[in-house]
Amino acid sequence: MTSSDEITKRRTFAIISHPDAGKTTMTEKLLLFGNAIQLAGAVKSRKADRHATSDWMAMEQERGISVTTSVMQFPYRNRVMNLLDTPGHEDFSEDTYRTLTAVDSALMVIDGAKGVEPRTIKLMEVCRLRDTPIITFINKLDRAIRDPLELLDEIEDILQIQCVPITWPLGSGSHFRGTYDLAADAIEVYEPGQGQRVHAYPLIQRLDSPEARALLGDDYEALAEEVELVRGATPDFDDGDFLGATQTPVYFGTALGNFGVERLLDGVAAYAPRPQPRRADSRLVDPGEARFSGFVFKVQANMDPRHRDRIAFLRVCSGRYERGMRLSHVRLGKTVKISDAVTFMAGDRTQATCAWPGDIIGLHNHGAIQIGDSFSEGESLAFIGIPNFAPELFRRVRTRDPLKGKQLEKGLHQLAEEGATQVFKPMNRNELVVGAVGVLQFDVVAHRLREEYRADCIYEDSNIHTARWIHGEDAGAVEAFRRKNADHLAIDGGGHLAYLAPTRTNLQLTEERWPELEFRKTREH
Repeated sequence: MTSSDEITKRRTFAIISHPDAGKTTMTEKLLLFGNAIQLAGAVKSRKADRHATSDWMAMEQERGISVTTSVMQFPYRNRVMNLLDTPGHEDFSEDTYRTLTAVDSALMVIDGAKGVEPRTIKLMEVCRLRDTPIITFINKLDRAIRDPLELLDEIEDILQIQCVPITWPLGSGSHFRGTYDLAADAIEVYEPGQGQRVHAYPLIQRLDSPEARALLGDDYEALAEEVELVRGATPDFDDGDFLGATQTPVYFGTALGNFGVERLLDGVAAYAPRPQPRRADSRLVDPGEARFSGFVFKVQANMDPRHRDRIAFLRVCSGRYERGMRLSHVRLGKTVKISDAVTFMAGDRTQATCAWPGDIIGLHNHGAIQIGDSFSEGESLAFIGIPNFAPELFRRVRTRDPLKGKQLEKGLHQLAEEGATQVFKPMNRNELVVGAVGVLQFDVVAHRLREEYRADCIYEDSNIHTARWIHGEDAGAVEAFRRKNADHLAIDGGGHLAYLAPTRTNLQLTEERWPELEFRKTREH
């Protein structure tokens, strides 16, 4: 098979949703159809033996939330699907943002009873930065949902994207009969209790058939009228508009009931784009280029609790990875031999013998690889657009045992490298400050410090309102700023200068006093 064939087969996507909209359940069902798992884990019974396959870190299994980013590759029909599972809990947005830099499309899961929720809005904003194409799944049809037309109006109004229903629900909750495929003129009949396995649901051809009338009973006339209304009111699917992120195909179903998921997966296989060109500092890199290139979007510590290791998740952008090849680690200017890269199925790893654009491989990392690093076959390419976001919450951190200070510092720096948190070392104080985007992130850091680094930590309040990274073309101005504002300055985990503002007013005044400097909310890795 040629490299062009391999690239054409790939579909690399992530699932975005508000917490509890059904993302983890959806992930499981997609894997079920890809034959990656045989039995879906009951997501509600986290403390039972079966855990959701994509929630593999101990704390995730304990709490039933997706905290880290997992990568799952599975075959489906004539495609190779690369699914990047993202943190679903609302406190884990920064990691999710970076994961969205590594995909070519996104699957948006919406709770049919709740509609568009705040985290969905935020994640769509991140997708908008790169005009990522969106496929929509309206979930939980086995429960009572809001009026479907109302849901589409809300998506269009709030998310500013045109909706094109591919399937349409026939009732919901206890009256849910199935979904109607508008193009094929066929009904897929819902049968409850089939959620854990792949199940062939009955099909009824033609909405005006006697079988359809018998299925829908007294609701037939109203539902047939609604379908005609939908046909007349919605535009045709346009591939160009979809790829330009101005239009989204919409599917309905229930992930928990494993209904509508196969039809959705068919849509991902058919519509989602193949691996796309990626922007580097010097040029656009096309996936069809012969020479290998890729970038690291996540570093994960201790995927195997038996080994103190780290894995760098690398998105292949061009060329082909082959076991044993020599690559340039661009930031360090070093050539390294990569002979032990791995591919993933959630926490399970297998040795990667080759990988193509769109694939995600894991590089064993003993501390040299950082988020945002680029690897290439010789060319000095640095891929851009993998940011750090300014934290919104800050706490001072110390160990209960003063003798464990080194473990604390090492653990925090490793967690910062993988993007689990951000760490700041104030210039004028002998302390460490942890920055996060949500309260639960502090719990995750404390849990991992204790479990993985044997450093039991204590948090204390800090008087920090926000952080800004300092950038200036004039080295003299930066140095003068350092001298005069040392009490509010810190060095972050990557060695970058940051201003820790105690209040919003303080930040505004400082920015006014130093117009020649930039106070940035994000920084490139």
